[in-house]
Amino acid sequence: MNPIFQQIMIQAVKPAKKQGDFNRKDEPQTNYQRAKVYYHFKALIKKEFINVCLITLGIFSAGFGLKSFLLPNNFIDGGVTGISLLLSAITGFTLPVLIVLLNIPFIIIGFNQIGKIFTLKTIVAIIGLATCLAFANYPVLTADKLLVSVFGGFFLGAGIGLAMRGGGVIDGTEVMAIYFSKKTGLTIGDVILIFNIIIFSFAAWLLSLETALYSILAYLAASKTVDFILDGIEEHTGVTIISAKNEEIRKMITEVLGRGVTVYKGSRGFGKTGYKPGEIDILYSVITRLEVTKLTIEIEKIDAAAFVVMSRIKDTKGGMIKKRKLH
Repeated sequence: MNPIFQQIMIQAVKPAKKQGDFNRKDEPQTNYQRAKVYYHFKALIKKEFINVCLITLGIFSAGFGLKSFLLPNNFIDGGVTGISLLLSAITGFTLPVLIVLLNIPFIIIGFNQIGKIFTLKTIVAIIGLATCLAFANYPVLTADKLLVSVFGGFFLGAGIGLAMRGGGVIDGTEVMAIYFSKKTGLTIGDVILIFNIIIFSFAAWLLSLETALYSILAYLAASKTVDFILDGIEEHTGVTIISAKNEEIRKMITEVLGRGVTVYKGSRGFGKTGYKPGEIDILYSVITRLEVTKLTIEIEKIDAAAFVVMSRIKDTKGGMIKKRKLH
């Protein structure tokens, strides 16, 4: 049970105290606890309302990409949606039913691997997409194959990304990839790549090579759109800097870029000039990819020999992530 709802239930079933049982110490504490539970409950409701809106937008966006672009031109996509499109094009079987049926095994895997809330949102998202495809009327906008590939993939990818932002998925490929990566030792990206290679190979054999190639283009457009929706334009990059002029670089990051810096205490090792014993400060900061070039230029001005390591960060929480306003 969710801890917040558990506290609410405890408060609801707890026997009420008589007026004489309260003393001055108990009442403020009780009021504080009630206010805290109410605050968390209100925040949870707000968060889940936003998640529902994101999943709803994702459903309509994916439906638009499918019915206005991909379906009328017999194009497919990667993942479970791609298999459903391929089977629908070959057999003529109803696409909404295929999407629901083929995602059932991945819903079960998601329940075992991730949790109940994720599974519930995924069920709602998949059934919502199937319902949208069955009953919503979308206009067919173009028959140009290049436009169909790019914009069909874009809207489908936006739908998948928005649903993932809301805490669910409308395609079970990611769930399958997580499961098989634990069983086989392959990365999630490797599993998805192998899965899609098989799908597009069958598309080239059963449909046509041209359709398969355009479908790959649609898949790439969808994939990049999902990355953009999840990471945004301000994708974060972790930067580790080792320099003899670390104090000047630290001031530059905080005063010029307006970013926070963490200072680690390290020991010198073996470098270009041999072994140098002693301690050295190691700087670590999180910036956006738009600031990478500026940071590199500023470091070059201070210390051209500085050792800089950059790594992509999937997600951040807390700390000084937002840029500080400089005066």
